[in-house]
Amino acid sequence: MSIKGKRVGFLGAGNMGEAMIKGLVQSGRVPAEAIFASDASAERLGQVARQFGIRAARSNAEMVASADVIVLAIKPQIMATVLGDVAAGIDADKLVISVAAGVATATLRAHLPKARRIIRVMPNTPALILEGVTAIARAEGLAPGDLEAAQELFGAVGRVVVLDEDALNAVTGLSGSGPAYVAIVIEALADGGVRMGLDRATALTLAAQTVLGSAKLILETGMHPGQLKDMVASPGGTTIAGIAALEDGGIRRTLIHAVEQATLRSRELGQGR
Repeated sequence: MSIKGKRVGFLGAGNMGEAMIKGLVQSGRVPAEAIFASDASAERLGQVARQFGIRAARSNAEMVASADVIVLAIKPQIMATVLGDVAAGIDADKLVISVAAGVATATLRAHLPKARRIIRVMPNTPALILEGVTAIARAEGLAPGDLEAAQELFGAVGRVVVLDEDALNAVTGLSGSGPAYVAIVIEALADGGVRMGLDRATALTLAAQTVLGSAKLILETGMHPGQLKDMVASPGGTTIAGIAALEDGGIRRTLIHAVEQATLRSRELGQGR
């Protein structure tokens, strides 16, 4: 199955729903007239519909009836309630893709008894500028091509990896929560620049672009992060002095612990805790 020629519906037009709609329209993978969306906020839905030229459904049920592929882009806390309202309209002919953190495929199946083709994914917020990374979980009961269709869909907003579902909590702890960690790093680097005499705007530009450029260098060359570090750190120089200060502060241990704690919290949320 390809998303070409398919009608794609979004149950929820918040930040993630909007990001995916933007990616699909800008990439031309799905024409705007074949994209449907519903949202609890009529104002929000109208704004997204006007901006991208998609179709605003009058209700969740209408959106479900109109779509071949349904993206569940709603908060985990309201998933059960919303699915209870639309379950009757979602059968084995429709591919269901959930972006809700911590909501297992088994839970989705329990709320969608007629659905068989369900895929769980974990995107992240840089999808808003089409630079996200999405982990797609393999699942049973899929039709041939369903996994490829999900890859095509989320490839419109960034990079895609395919994993087993039991790895998604770790994905949540790393790339799902990761933009917040990186934001703190950028803010702290900028604060360091301000402390040493740079104006705030310049320091923030230098910090953010340094993080962006370093990440692109690693991704586009396949270089190991240690190689990049060694390229910059000359004997007795400024960089190795800075690295020593980072190690004194336990930066590696702290970041590893952050991913660990976010992963454990994702597991708790999946258990309703």
